[in-house]
Amino acid sequence: MFLSLDGIDGVGKSTQLQLLVKKLQHQGHEVVTCREPGSTPLGEAIRELLLNDWNTPMNIVSEMLLYMTSRAQLVQEVIRPALAEGKIVIADRYLLASVVYQGYGGGVDTEAIWNVGRVATGDLLPDRTIVLDLPLNEAANRLGKPDRIEARGDDYREALRAGFTAEAERHPEQIELIDARGTEEDVATRIWNVVEQIMESGTS
Repeated sequence: MFLSLDGIDGVGKSTQLQLLVKKLQHQGHEVVTCREPGSTPLGEAIRELLLNDWNTPMNIVSEMLLYMTSRAQLVQEVIRPALAEGKIVIADRYLLASVVYQGYGGGVDTEAIWNVGRVATGDLLPDRTIVLDLPLNEAANRLGKPDRIEARGDDYREALRAGFTAEAERHPEQIELIDARGTEEDVATRIWNVVEQIMESGTS
């Protein structure tokens, strides 16, 4: 089973990913986690450039292609081998993030991003992408020092939230929108209900 967690910054992805991993491991599953961009030597170098290099000019198409480069390496080096070994893979962001961040947020054609993504990943998509949704003001309260992407402001973040919602409506069989309000336990229960359904359906 291959899952990804996504959403605007500050929705609690990292916390929920850790809680989900613990629950799956408690049930005896082997779980591999990864993050985008990153989780390979090439991916981590790209991550540093994308998120923390404030001095190198970068247009939005170049940004999208760098994410795709990191993703292509991640699929080949981490995700496919883990799935081949029968492990569960959970990614902190995946292709949907590029569609939303560089598409809805940056103005690149979203279908073009999906198409480039299919090439980069070899058509490997998650069994389900779980998007955590939270009002902007609540998410902003959880943010620390912003990185280069997070610093683009509220209008950009509003476009991202709308993009995640729009893609969930377009692809309900692939993308599950989860209300991230409430306690960590409340949100974890909502996520687990989705994961449990996937597991019961026989996806592995």
